[in-house]
Amino acid sequence: MAVIKATDSDFNDVLNANQNVVVKYYADWCGNCRLFSPKFKRMSDDEQFTNIAFVDVNAETSPEARKLAGVTNLPFFAVFKGGQLVDTIAASKEDAVRSLIHKLDV
Repeated sequence: MAVIKATDSDFNDVLNANQNVVVKYYADWCGNCRLFSPKFKRMSDDEQFTNIAFVDVNAETSPEARKLAGVTNLPFFAVFKGGQLVDTIAASKEDAVRSLIHKLDV
């Protein structure tokens, strides 16, 4: 599945349209964010995650979406189930993000 690009204007719509969502918060200047992008795309194509929406949010241009997850560092990941925040992690390791995704019980 393609990674969805979301902004403050459509972030809540994306959360409401998908039962399970993992969000990657990034900034254009963040090197680790850029390095993680291909891993995030690969995870979005992983068959075990077919019922999860993968979303990219620019933390600098979407302050409301950033506040919903309490972003403290970049890259920052959050999982939402039924529109509600489940858990977050600031990490650049794929294993840590996969562990976070598994908290969605899918």
